[in-house]
Amino acid sequence: MRKTVLLGLLLGLAGASAQGGMPLSSFEGQVVYQVMPDRFFDGSAANNAGVNKGDPRAWHGGDLAGLTQKLPYIQKLGATAVWLTPIYQQQKQNSFDTAPYHGYWPADFRKVDPHFGTLADFSAFISAAQTGGMRVVLDQVINHYGYLAPAVAEHPAWFNGRAECDASRQKDTDCPLAGLPDLKQGNPQVRDLLLGNAGFWRDQGVSAFRYDAIKNVDGQFLGDLLAGDRAAGIWTLGEWYNADTGTVAEWQRRGFDSLFLFSLQAAMKGSIMAGQGLDGVAAVLSRQGELPRPGEVALFLDNHDVPRFAQGSLFEDVGQARTKYGLRALMTLRGVPVIWQGTEIAMRGGADPDNRRDMRFEDRWTPQEKGVFEVARNAIAVRQASPALSRGTLTLLKTPPSLADRLLLFTREQEGQRVLVVWHGSKARQSYSVRLSSLGLGSGNLPVIQTLFAGQNAKIRVSKGFLHLSLPPEDAAAFKLN
Repeated sequence: MRKTVLLGLLLGLAGASAQGGMPLSSFEGQVVYQVMPDRFFDGSAANNAGVNKGDPRAWHGGDLAGLTQKLPYIQKLGATAVWLTPIYQQQKQNSFDTAPYHGYWPADFRKVDPHFGTLADFSAFISAAQTGGMRVVLDQVINHYGYLAPAVAEHPAWFNGRAECDASRQKDTDCPLAGLPDLKQGNPQVRDLLLGNAGFWRDQGVSAFRYDAIKNVDGQFLGDLLAGDRAAGIWTLGEWYNADTGTVAEWQRRGFDSLFLFSLQAAMKGSIMAGQGLDGVAAVLSRQGELPRPGEVALFLDNHDVPRFAQGSLFEDVGQARTKYGLRALMTLRGVPVIWQGTEIAMRGGADPDNRRDMRFEDRWTPQEKGVFEVARNAIAVRQASPALSRGTLTLLKTPPSLADRLLLFTREQEGQRVLVVWHGSKARQSYSVRLSSLGLGSGNLPVIQTLFAGQNAKIRVSKGFLHLSLPPEDAAAFKLN
């Protein structure tokens, strides 16, 4: 039987890096699980000074010992890498009635905050992760110190003040972010300090760095920093808030392995959670040819800086159902999926700090949350088992205009394996028959093919020049074509 002939491959990886031809680090094929240690799991009561779980802006007691204890949970989900928000020693006082539990108000970049444990605890975590075959992504702050860090008073020349900010045409890099003491990366002492910090944490055995707020950091310094990371084989992930495809592409050319594609996250939230139509997602995916390394781009539904994905619906059950849809959809895309702790059970939460509620585990889940977890676990397993879904090229198909708002189709291909992916936005179960020629596909016949995802009644058939689809409402499905 003759099988469907698909479009040729789009896209190619950039052949040479922005760092002098050094070999490129890669996370393609990985699934990253994001953790905020203070809000994950409390493994040691000995470091719980100042803990008040009733206050969403206080320390809650989670630590490195707890994270190490819960690695089997993360492995059970199927993630292959763990990203930790910063674990540096933080300023001791609160600012704006908020403790520095999140890790972004550092006082000493080369010490572990006592609330999280010790450097030995971090080493134990690294060892346990590596033993389990997992990579570790460590958050790095390179733009600022904490508001009340001693260095601010001890080394005033290290920071941009009002005069520097007022005189600068580069407000993003020379003015404080949220009022935080803004480091002058062009100052030789600051430069050496920050480059030394990167070396210090590389020596601890991490596999990758997530760099915070790169929009606010001097570009020349970033180039030097990335050169050191690339030479050491460290994968680099930058955070440029609200980055679109063009921004991601620019920074990949300038040396970052990856950035978060915020424009795709916004489109997915709008289409999947708010019912705005799938043409917005298609518009973002249509720009993938601009990306030097599309397989490395970080993809996400939510994180610690935005409201929870499930919060997009007023109704908890709807939020859970659409989170299942979102998780399946995320695992069909080309790039590196990143799951924020709790998204795998459709945790709710509004803006910071409500989106940083304490993680809950199996003994405290509702039956509905268990159901979301199983969908997440299965979706990751399907992705990991498929070369096409985990590392393959993505070819967007030409969905007929009359269906573009509720039907998104693309193929993933790798190592001779082809997978057809279908996202369906209709609120009711639907069957469709679409001419293969209108999709840009060749002729052929295929028997009924069931979805790769467990517990999902979705199927396709190809016959007489048509692709026939039978799809459940508001869900994403994947079909192996060979």
